[in-house]
Amino acid sequence: MKVQKKSSRPSGAKKATDKTTPRARSQAITEKRGTPAYAAKAPDTPLAPFQIQRREVRPHDVQLEILYCGVCHSDIHMARNEWGQTIYPVVPGHEIVGRVTAAGNKVTKFRSGDLAGVGVMVESCRECVNCRKGLEQYCTVGMVGTYSARDRSTGEITQGGYSKQIVVHEDFMFRLSDKLPLAKVAPLLCAGITTYSPLRHWKVGKGHKLGVVGLGGLGHMAVKFGASFGAEVTLLSTSPEKEKDARRLGAHKFALTSDSAQLEKLAGYFDFIIDCVSAKHDYNLYLHLLATDGVMICVGIPPTPAEVAMFSLIGGRRSLAGSGIGGIPETQEMLDYCAKHGITSDIELIDIASVNDAYVRMLKSDVRYRFVIDMASLT
Repeated sequence: MKVQKKSSRPSGAKKATDKTTPRARSQAITEKRGTPAYAAKAPDTPLAPFQIQRREVRPHDVQLEILYCGVCHSDIHMARNEWGQTIYPVVPGHEIVGRVTAAGNKVTKFRSGDLAGVGVMVESCRECVNCRKGLEQYCTVGMVGTYSARDRSTGEITQGGYSKQIVVHEDFMFRLSDKLPLAKVAPLLCAGITTYSPLRHWKVGKGHKLGVVGLGGLGHMAVKFGASFGAEVTLLSTSPEKEKDARRLGAHKFALTSDSAQLEKLAGYFDFIIDCVSAKHDYNLYLHLLATDGVMICVGIPPTPAEVAMFSLIGGRRSLAGSGIGGIPETQEMLDYCAKHGITSDIELIDIASVNDAYVRMLKSDVRYRFVIDMASLT
């Protein structure tokens, strides 16, 4: 909450007693000195300790002490400017969970002590047709990303969750249940909603055959949601050793995509395929596995353009579609659904000093299935 100047106190009013806790006073000192973070200063430099300045808490803002932050493949793309969008220095991180430490005087949704989270975006225009429908992720003016974007009000560059705290408008912050392990909730803010949203949009559920390409951060959540929604789930993977995990996570079947005989048996089989791979791969390999009018939904974003043979689509009136995250209402819906059904991400908890090693391991698919940073390790 903004600290009022003495001159703003009504005449005759008594000076308020300082009831701030040692933790709150420490937080205020941190703000004044700067917020500890980890940042990349160039595409070819590792992440390293850095100090950032968070904005003052405005009337509708909430300040969040970050307890955990997930490590998304998008963080690597952005840190290395593989999408050509990065503004340096950049503090990645958009799977953010923590505890509210301050709230502006017009905030109605949160109060100090609440568990809350921040996802991929922190603002949108609020006025376009998509924003009015709760599809802020498709804001026609352009949503404001949690990091490496420009704040609409201040013009400052946003910085992400590899830091000790963040200040966000209450409308772009989410309520979290205390029934789930907080560290395992963090990846739901991206990996969770990125897979939940398209499955809900295309109404995937009972009676549908769903193929999931890739068992990584996104893929393992797609398996969990697909099974929870009642679909028959088949994991499509290049790694035979992932079959056991796929079945543990809820997959009913497994197919090794390097085995042409297995793929031929699945030709025309699936109603939906959700492609969760963020590295370059052959889309045509999977399109022929779709039934007539089947839909292949891409949620992974490789750094290079894909080549698609039109006959792969025309031959069965198939569709190749893409989906982003989810809007604010749908993301809260997803979090509530997960709390009700006990769904979280499978994670490996790391300290902040290990984040560069985590990037290397992610590129080797050496994580089961999401790295999450314990921000207590950032001093």
